Amino acid sequence: MITLISPAKKLDFKSPLLTQKFTQPQYLPDAKVLIKYCQKLTPADLQSLMSISPKLAELNYERFQNWQNDSTIDNSRQAIQAFKGDVYEGLQVEDFSDSDLKFAQTHLRILSGLYGILRPLDLIQPYRLEMGIKLPNGKNSNLYQFWGDRLTQNLNDEGQSTVINLASNEYFKAIQPQELKANLIQPIFLDEKNGEYKIISFYAKKARGLMSRFIIKNQLQQVEDLKDFDLAGYHFDKNRSTESVWAFVRPESQTGKQRGEK
Repeated sequence: MITLISPAKKLDFKSPLLTQKFTQPQYLPDAKVLIKYCQKLTPADLQSLMSISPKLAELNYERFQNWQNDSTIDNSRQAIQAFKGDVYEGLQVEDFSDSDLKFAQTHLRILSGLYGILRPLDLIQPYRLEMGIKLPNGKNSNLYQFWGDRLTQNLNDEGQSTVINLASNEYFKAIQPQELKANLIQPIFLDEKNGEYKIISFYAKKARGLMSRFIIKNQLQQVEDLKDFDLAGYHFDKNRSTESVWAFVRPESQTGKQRGEK
């Protein structure tokens, strides 16, 4: 069983490292190709392309210009600790043990516009390049075309029986579900509001991280065990689920409450 999550726009390259162990991204040569295209862009180009402020455009311009071909523990950090945001707030990697990190390295993958697909301990340098950005690169007009079917093939090469998709739609669009050899499960998180259950983006993002944490902390390898997920007041709802889309619901009275892993 392997779990997919998205990266985050917010980065942390300052907090203490959990481990000195690291690996190199599998598609680092491809990242170098994309970096060359990004380095040709001006701050104004980046502002327009990414729909960001002039300040963020300047920051990311500097990141691209300062990007180094050799990633080391001094100029990079492991992906699982570099990304910050709602999903990673739920993941709470700060208390991961060596055993947790080892399990995550085998069973968790982070989709990335720049690096394609990342293992938790893969070193990354500071960057911002969302998968949905229409970055012209050679014969391709966007990143989906650049990556093609390679990320799907990468997952097939993993040889896992099930893929748990906890990535956003933007990033999962880089995968071709019909070509996956593994069984695909799509968890959704529904929060009660005014008597109705619906997906609320902020809560759903954090819940994706919580479910990833649940899988890692309990070292789940059987997909049926995922139905025991009960963090932050969520529980599996059979009546709202299908064979491939599993619904986890949380009553309004439980919103905002946090519970530790089993």
